[in-house]
Amino acid sequence: MISFTTFILTLLALFSLSLSAPMRRDVFVPPIVYPQAGVVWTAGHHHNVTWKTDDAPVNITNGIGRVYLATNSIIDLDHPLAIGFNIRDGRVAIEVPSVPTGQNYSIVLFGDSGNYSPQFTIVGL
Repeated sequence: MISFTTFILTLLALFSLSLSAPMRRDVFVPPIVYPQAGVVWTAGHHHNVTWKTDDAPVNITNGIGRVYLATNSIIDLDHPLAIGFNIRDGRVAIEVPSVPTGQNYSIVLFGDSGNYSPQFTIVGL
């Protein structure tokens, strides 16, 4: 037969385990709303990259954002356009880098996932 003390200690152990359980976090994949297809940016100009935040979960796995430029879906990880911002902000200002003129550019937004904008044009300097 189990003693009262053993029973109480078992309950306390189970209770403490439930308190130390990791908080459930959700992956947030916000759709980029700007730039859109058909947009033309000029190197050296400033723009706001914007994304939807209205359905952001309470607990985001990684709420620190990064923005990169991709060419033909290849991300230039060596030259971030913006880093260290709150993914819940819904926008971040960037300077358009000096790149060759082309219609195959995308913005990639990383928080706890990576999602691409539609392709758009950059007019290089």
